[in-house]
Amino acid sequence: MTYDAVIFDVDGTLLDTSEGLISAVNYTIDVCGLTPLTESQLRTFIGPPIQNSLAKYYDLSPEKIQEIAEIFRDAYKEKFLLQAVPYEGIYTVLDKLVQNHIKVGIATYKREDYALQILEHFHFDKYATVMHGADNFNQMKKKDIIQLCVKEIGLTDPSRIIMVGDSDNDAIGAADAGMKFIGVTYGFGFASKEDVMQFENVGISKNTKDFFNILRQLDIIF
Repeated sequence: MTYDAVIFDVDGTLLDTSEGLISAVNYTIDVCGLTPLTESQLRTFIGPPIQNSLAKYYDLSPEKIQEIAEIFRDAYKEKFLLQAVPYEGIYTVLDKLVQNHIKVGIATYKREDYALQILEHFHFDKYATVMHGADNFNQMKKKDIIQLCVKEIGLTDPSRIIMVGDSDNDAIGAADAGMKFIGVTYGFGFASKEDVMQFENVGISKNTKDFFNILRQLDIIF
């Protein structure tokens, strides 16, 4: 099988964004007078759309959820967005993909303008042919974001593209888009190999060294 492109998720795949996201959630909870959450509950906010996470813990109307989501997003952008750390070895992986003429895309549930800011700050735009994020009202599924990337890259056969991510949203989005999937367990969603194995995949990576080996086995890099 020949592959033409690899599309990456952001939170828990390219970047450890836990510090900034959890700080922004706690800030929002305090400002809005909501019931405080435990550390383990707060970590579930990393990755999914903020509206989904708020609805999971608070019995509020959709309108109120959206209002709180806007408060969170403004706080995150202004105070906490750049509190993130690239995963060790991820730039080397991206360098190798580019050297092997593999197109790189980024598809994230972060709102697109915020995603572009953080990705440019950490220089991922140096590698990515295309970057797309979520809309403001949580109407796009991961498949929709992935397909925007595929369309802009200009590829017509999704089976020759791999999606890389740390959650079931990424795995389902890849399957719905007709793409292959590599799951990573060093992020926030999948905690184990067994979690990833619930979904069709072409590889499971617990670190970037594993990821290198998977790419070599798939003849994507040499």
